[in-house]
Amino acid sequence: MIKDFTRGSILKQLLFFSGPLMMSNLLQMVYNMVDMVIVGQFVGSAGLTAVSSGGDIMNIGTTICMGFSSAGQIMISQHIGRHNYDGIKKTIGTMFSFLLLLSIVITIFGLLYRDMLIGVINVPPEAVEGAQAYSTVCFYGMFFIFGYNILSAILRGMGDSKRPFIFISITATLNLILDLVFVVGLGIGPWGAAFATVIGQAISFIISFIYLYHRRESFGFDFKPRSFIIDKTTLVHLLQLGLPMALQHSVVVFSKFFVNSFINSYGLIMSAINAIGSKIGFCASVVTQALGTAATSMIGQNFGAAKTERIKRIVGISILCGLVFTTALSVIIIFFPEEVFGLFDRNPVVLKTSYIYITIAVMNFTAFALRSAMMAFINGIGNAMLAFIIGVTDGIIGRVCLAILLGVTFKMGIMGFWLGDVFASFIPFVIGGIYFMIGLWEHRKLAVQI
Repeated sequence: MIKDFTRGSILKQLLFFSGPLMMSNLLQMVYNMVDMVIVGQFVGSAGLTAVSSGGDIMNIGTTICMGFSSAGQIMISQHIGRHNYDGIKKTIGTMFSFLLLLSIVITIFGLLYRDMLIGVINVPPEAVEGAQAYSTVCFYGMFFIFGYNILSAILRGMGDSKRPFIFISITATLNLILDLVFVVGLGIGPWGAAFATVIGQAISFIISFIYLYHRRESFGFDFKPRSFIIDKTTLVHLLQLGLPMALQHSVVVFSKFFVNSFINSYGLIMSAINAIGSKIGFCASVVTQALGTAATSMIGQNFGAAKTERIKRIVGISILCGLVFTTALSVIIIFFPEEVFGLFDRNPVVLKTSYIYITIAVMNFTAFALRSAMMAFINGIGNAMLAFIIGVTDGIIGRVCLAILLGVTFKMGIMGFWLGDVFASFIPFVIGGIYFMIGLWEHRKLAVQI
């Protein structure tokens, strides 16, 4: 089940490994966007905004999960590069136990502070009830969301991107069917969309767990209760690497909360435009995140094997591939904005207003391509502290300060808040690029030790 990325064609490996990840991300995007499309078409702008806002609140938990599961993926990759199979076993067991316990804590937090968070992001009154419904159901399903992401991280760390694609295919299909049943058939709006999402994630978690269990001998993890005992040394490494990454993701999420609270104050139409724009940006991340995820594992293995020159080529090829895709996507949004926005909301006012978002969308696409490759490099070599610094700079210093400067001080209104958000998205590439060019990273210690 373990693939070696320390030799062979980089472009071929990157494309073959990221291909299933792209399809997985595409399906992930589809089943996330299906919620908005179906709710937007059958409930209206208020329902669409409710699902988007509820999803933003749920992201508090999922971003923490992404930080720690990405840390586990990197640790597994570096262990593979050093042929430390006992380290792989300890990482899997520790990651399982720690993160599933953490999911319970986040569920309790989310249910207690749900209404406060809805107030913080200034959800339009018409969408408050729907946002409450959507976020409540998703928080109850946080255990399965965490579980699925843990299993996917384990497989990606081993160089397997095909199985996560198969599992997410099942999730996407179920989500579409259940959305139609709950939202269209039963008419329960955001509640139904959330139920469809959680049920799909739960089934994917169960299937992927069974898959790994049946192939436990292939990677030396027997799934016996003693294997899930948290190893103190491994937990320290996981926390050292995962906590800054989780905080980095969280800072960005909360900074987007701040920016969205200003944008939502402009009313339901602008809130709907912003929600659709976020999903359009997610389209670009289908490919760029897949390239970044693949590059992270490849860089992790090569860093473990001390092949720095190969790492440099991986970063360059990742940037080039990302820019080719985002350029094509930019052409589509420039020439067909109403058709793209119309997929989510047929409100004539929304479609007419969609033209003001074109520039923002194109800039966002470019930023995604550049930042994904650079964050793959930073995460792959295990520099979690730099990732955290970038997150704080991106979120607090960049996104929040620029939003206030352009939107409030310079009185650019909603365009100022959008520009502040997109300018901040380039910060990871700038800081990471400087660090990459200086070359100090070539002498870093590994995130894991034998």
